[in-house]
Amino acid sequence: MGTSFGRGGATTFQQDLQNADCILIEGSNMAECHPVGFQWVMEAKARGATVIHVDPRFTRTSALADVHVPLRAGSDIVFLGGIVNYVLQNEKYFREYVIAYTNAPVIISEEFADTEDLDGVFSGLDREHRFYDLHSWQYEGLEVQAASGERDRQYEDRAREASIRQAARGEAAGSGGADVGTGNPERDETLQHPRCVFQTLKRHFARYTPEMVEQICGVPTGTFQRVCELLTENSGRERTSAFVYSVGWTQHTVGVQYIRTASILQALLGNIGRPGGGIMALRGHASIQGSTDIPTLFDLLPGYIPMPHAHENENLDSFVEAESTKKGYWANMRAYTVSLLKAWWGDAATAENDFCFDYLPRLTGSHSTYETVMAQLAGDCRGFFLFGENPAVGSANAKMQRLGMAKLDWLVVRDFSLIESATWWKDGPEIDTGEMRTEDVGTEVFFLPAAAHTEKNGSFTNTQRMLQWHHQAVEPGGDARSDLWFAYHLGRGIREKLAGSAEEMDRPVQDLTWHYPAKGPLDEPDAEAVLAEINGWDAESRPLSAYTQLKDDGSTACGCWIYCGVYADGVNQAARRKPGREQNWVAGEWGWAWPANRRIIYNRASADPDGRPWSERKALVWWDADNGKWAGHDVADFAADKRPDYRPPDTATGPDALSGIDPFIMQADGKAWLFAPAGLVDGPLPAHYEPQDSPFSNLLYGQQRNPVRQVLVFQHPDNRLQPSGGEPGSEIFPYVATTYRLTEQHTAGGMSRWLPYLSELQPEFFCEISPELASERGLEHLGWATIVTARNCVEARVLVTDRVPPLTVQGRQLHQIGLPYHWGGNGISTGDAANELPYMSLDPNVHIQEVKAFACDIRPGRRPRGPARVELVRDYQRRAGITDETGMEI
Repeated sequence: MGTSFGRGGATTFQQDLQNADCILIEGSNMAECHPVGFQWVMEAKARGATVIHVDPRFTRTSALADVHVPLRAGSDIVFLGGIVNYVLQNEKYFREYVIAYTNAPVIISEEFADTEDLDGVFSGLDREHRFYDLHSWQYEGLEVQAASGERDRQYEDRAREASIRQAARGEAAGSGGADVGTGNPERDETLQHPRCVFQTLKRHFARYTPEMVEQICGVPTGTFQRVCELLTENSGRERTSAFVYSVGWTQHTVGVQYIRTASILQALLGNIGRPGGGIMALRGHASIQGSTDIPTLFDLLPGYIPMPHAHENENLDSFVEAESTKKGYWANMRAYTVSLLKAWWGDAATAENDFCFDYLPRLTGSHSTYETVMAQLAGDCRGFFLFGENPAVGSANAKMQRLGMAKLDWLVVRDFSLIESATWWKDGPEIDTGEMRTEDVGTEVFFLPAAAHTEKNGSFTNTQRMLQWHHQAVEPGGDARSDLWFAYHLGRGIREKLAGSAEEMDRPVQDLTWHYPAKGPLDEPDAEAVLAEINGWDAESRPLSAYTQLKDDGSTACGCWIYCGVYADGVNQAARRKPGREQNWVAGEWGWAWPANRRIIYNRASADPDGRPWSERKALVWWDADNGKWAGHDVADFAADKRPDYRPPDTATGPDALSGIDPFIMQADGKAWLFAPAGLVDGPLPAHYEPQDSPFSNLLYGQQRNPVRQVLVFQHPDNRLQPSGGEPGSEIFPYVATTYRLTEQHTAGGMSRWLPYLSELQPEFFCEISPELASERGLEHLGWATIVTARNCVEARVLVTDRVPPLTVQGRQLHQIGLPYHWGGNGISTGDAANELPYMSLDPNVHIQEVKAFACDIRPGRRPRGPARVELVRDYQRRAGITDETGMEI
């Protein structure tokens, strides 16, 4: 969504779902995984909305939907692309919205060649190095730079250096898009020019027909037609439809392009920035959104400022020149960056020393969690911290995670319980198989108990970009401490040890602003003091109220520019709890949402180019000519006093270069991108590719898999890949597995499997299969089954159910297997981990694993014990003819 609209967060908020006329939930089981938010789906339904659930499994969400559409896991781009084709062919798009607010009229370079021209790849593919040169994707007459976070790596002398290419950093479009260069792109507002974005889109999706959807997805044409009609009938000037997704879309080798397809569809239908519309990205944890805003990601600084690469002689000016835009709010990136540096290094950051820009770490390539595993195995990563993560259960190919940790010198685990990532060295699966011996493991493991959220103050940034403050109820027991306590006191101790050092390499730690007030019997740092620093202050230490106040001269400090305003007037805005009955339906005084407490972003698009609501029924913000400002139910995501008829002079830069009809203010051209001339490394348009391991060939193109997926770096004997499609040996793995979550357990189990009540509700790892598959493989309900891939095998109780119906795909029956992924060997409720089965092959934009669609086999009975477990997997590899080159093809 960042590449499509300018920011990577949800475009709307869950309460707004009640205003939708149609809600399509795909890649999510919202009723079970986000049950509190699901109340607003039910409110919409009570008001007459139609709810559609597209999912391989019939779940509680399906049971409450008006329409459930089972489809093959891994085929969503075909399904969504088919809807895009229906919209275009039947002229169901919102024409006025599309012309005014998207890049549909823009002319693309004549050098561009589509997947239709090149049998499944785009122009610019370097097959040897497996990356795209984006130059042919540009607008006619202009050169669009890469999205923020990619431009720094594209210095000419670095363009083909593998280590730099690997850090694709698609996450950096989380709040700032690509530069459109100088001048104005050529446009055809009749949408007839053969190279305009609109016509390119029509050609690209023309073969995504209902018949193709049926062949690839297993969705009957009649069912698909009904979904198309429901969506389009409930979109337009008077009506709006919302999309809801979660990790069922993201965890694929083309996961980013799933979301791109939905973004294209919602922009065509005119549903972005309007009440009851938008795309609701449901996060998988209470503060997953916060963990990307103030990032735990290796390639970002707070507020989606990209981490600089390891160039020689790069200073702040050259970094900003490479990364910022000339137009839009991302043009102010220098102010955001300098304010961050001032927050971190205070008085030590001066104009004379480039505000300590040289203190920032530099990227040498991709350092995602999976590359880190390979670095551990190679001996390059010697120490590892785990904060609330359980990769021995929760990461794809969990065996590789354990093997990597076994090569460390030291490992620090902070969690509530002795999770598998803390005990693998004595009781992990490899101890049982003989692949690892405790006495041979050289890793020193430190387990430090962590405090729960009830035992500390702090904020969550939830799925709709909203910060909510939680208050400490009790002191943590025993040795348990908060993450804030640990980070602060660890930093304090390190600073004390380095206090007398004269080494230049120690200066970044010595000069840090690390003087947070501490209180209470445990010397707990004041969480509100940290929030105040994140919000920022001016030269007189007065709290800032908006990111537009940030300066590039060092007179302001701000720990995360998109959060500026959360501590406005010295008041913790995240702690606000004004009841809904005392305010309007947007409820802007409950918590605080970034940016600037806007709940529906891009909401300038809720009004027509003249500033009037498209309809009174869907009014949100509008131009108040009498008072010369934007007014409405929400905070306008627009310059408050910018008139609808404002047109910038050619010399304008920054926000002033955006016109009064440019709602997507983080994009340099102010438009939603149907075609992405930059920002993504695997294509300007979504294209269907099969999963890494698939029992089916790609019917649309000769190109089987994402050609630039991240896979070569993970070549390893314990990460074997499988034949796919019509390749010999693919028949050994004829079924498709998908992992999912349960209401009663939580992620990798560290917060739930030690609780007796939850363990009683979901006591064992199980697999969901159809009665037909049970009959085909001799599986008994509540008996045992062994699921096998080229990586590992696991055992699970069998749940025979009609909830996972067989589908007809490419003329043959396909059975799918559902696997909840919460289990491991520790706790009250124990079982094998589903994540033993998948591979390490990643989406190249955001480095996420593919665990929602992979081929496997299933057989009756329990898995073998000891070395026989390994031998079973090796037997499957031999039968399938698997070598170290299998699945590595471009």
